[in-house]
This record gives sequence, structure tokens and C-alpha cells, in this order.
Amino acid sequence: MKSSIELSDDISRRIDLLAERSRLTRSQIIEDALANGRSLAWQERWIAGVQSGLDEADSGEFASEDEISRVLTKYDPV
Repeated sequence: MKSSIELSDDISRRIDLLAERSRLTRSQIIEDALANGRSLAWQERWIAGVQSGLDEADSGEFASEDEISRVLTKYDPV
């Protein structure tokens, strides 16, 4: 079943920006917010964090093998 609601210009603009940044549809963003309680603010922060991580990876900012090893063995009782 399809439903329609009227959204404020601000909310509609935010959904459009999230759709552009995430490659999700407007409907997917709204459904996620309603079904999983993920507000637009939460989704905006999530997308910004993912983009930040991608930007760091693109610029070569990775953890060293020693750093990864420390994390993986942190709780390993040796």
C-alpha cells in the first residue's frame, strides 16, 4: 500500500540530500526512519561518518598492520 504525506520544505530537502549522498531512494530513507527509529539527524550523521571514512581511505589514511594486530589480539588470552 502506498501512502502520501505532506512534508515541510526543510524535511523534504534533507531527505533529498540524504538520497543523493547515500544512493537510497526517498522512500527507503523514510521507511528506515519509521521502521527502525532512525531519525533524519541520525541518518545524516551516519552518512557523514561513512563519507569521512571513505575520504580518509582515499587519502591513504589506514591503520598500520601493528595497530590492526593490537586490536585483534587485545582480548585474546595468550
